[in-house]
Amino acid sequence: MSGPDLSQAYALNGPEDCLRLYADWAQSYDGDFAAGMDYQLPAHTAAGFAGMARPDGPVLDVGAGTGLLGLALRGLGIEAPLDGVDISPQMLERAREKAIYRRLMLADITRPLDPDETYAGVVSSGTFTHGHVGPEALPGLLAIARPGAAFALSVNAGVWQAKGFAEALEGLGRTIHGLALHEVAIYGAGVAQRDPAHAGDRALILRFHKR
Repeated sequence: MSGPDLSQAYALNGPEDCLRLYADWAQSYDGDFAAGMDYQLPAHTAAGFAGMARPDGPVLDVGAGTGLLGLALRGLGIEAPLDGVDISPQMLERAREKAIYRRLMLADITRPLDPDETYAGVVSSGTFTHGHVGPEALPGLLAIARPGAAFALSVNAGVWQAKGFAEALEGLGRTIHGLALHEVAIYGAGVAQRDPAHAGDRALILRFHKR
């Protein structure tokens, strides 16, 4: 890889680390990482969301990065207004170039968000993972979602137990319903020679609705 790599991303420790790494990675991310690693997670997350009821309002892409999930949603016919939020200004600039987002917001999603409106859908791909964000962000995302909002979030299988996602979801109680999990491969066959250490990495696509 020509820039930062996956092992460096998984080893991040806090917002400042994230800002430094993604400032360096933004320009090469789509080609060097996403294409080079045969990155399938945005497509899986988009498919999970598309299989739910179509949103009757705007959708928030959490940890939008360079906009790969947004592209996948549009490719599956999701035409709702799409906003994105990310901690990295450089990654958001790459997302802006794709011209698919209505609004892009710079924010740390582990802190309370204050958007201009609430959302009918919330999606996220690749953000709930090693060195990034844990289940502590879920209550804040529910707070900015409308009643009935559809959620489709990827969670790296390697942090599901370690970060306590099951317990956190149980703690949300009756604020959510229809919880479903689907395990997927994060990378396609093309990763086997590029990065064999991560070729078998898996994620859970977490879907539910807000009551």
